[in-house]
Amino acid sequence: MSRGDALLAGEDLVLAHHDRTVVEGVSLSLRAGAVTALVGPNGSGKSTVLRSLARLHRPRGGRVAVGGRAVWGRSALSGKEFARSVTLLTQQRPTPSGVSVRDVVSYGRHPYRAGWRGVDVEGGAAVARAMELTGVTPMADRGVDELSGGELQRVWLASCLAQQTSVLLLDEPTNHLDLRYQVEVLDVVRDLADQGVAVGVVLHDLDHAAVVADEVVLLSEGRVVAAGAVRDVLTGDHLSRAYGVTVHVADDPVTGAIHCRPLGRHAPRTVS
Repeated sequence: MSRGDALLAGEDLVLAHHDRTVVEGVSLSLRAGAVTALVGPNGSGKSTVLRSLARLHRPRGGRVAVGGRAVWGRSALSGKEFARSVTLLTQQRPTPSGVSVRDVVSYGRHPYRAGWRGVDVEGGAAVARAMELTGVTPMADRGVDELSGGELQRVWLASCLAQQTSVLLLDEPTNHLDLRYQVEVLDVVRDLADQGVAVGVVLHDLDHAAVVADEVVLLSEGRVVAAGAVRDVLTGDHLSRAYGVTVHVADDPVTGAIHCRPLGRHAPRTVS
């Protein structure tokens, strides 16, 4: 597919936890070469939508498709086919005991292993590149149970990158990371999109979304408040309505990107 084509789409999604509907009527498309950020307050349905796109939460209504092919149903993609197209970095991942960083990153190559010996001709190069991109190469032989939360987050991101999918889904990828690695992870996300990957990412930090995203989907109470280009969605009116607090939006004087600032009762005011 060429840049701009929809690689993964959710159409009129209705998602529920047990008998409670938590997402209703949400549609979005992840396009090749673009970053789509899902933002909104806690409980708005962002992560649930992402899990549905990752085939981990079956919709009660609507449809998820990869390259136009349904994810569920008679003609659905097989598990291996899906795993070669879409990967997800979740917020919570296990910490295996007695396993090296290199081994965990290699988990991402599972969809490509063929035969009973698990031959993967391109696996070594893919793992090495993924570790380099995420800055974990120096710790390749360390046990993952020795790592900090931020280091472990980067290792699991490397595992996703080693999977070499055309669609990358990320749920709060900057969690537990210090400022340097927040910036570096966002740079990796942007680089992957510029190479043609379709990226869908859940972010709480609206400034991060403004910097990295091409498109934004703003959710509140399981519904879309606004969707489209960054400057069309991240407005004071939209954000104030979604979050229930006054949000001031202005251009950052250093980056030129949108800067979003919530204003509490004690926020200092500029006197004109």
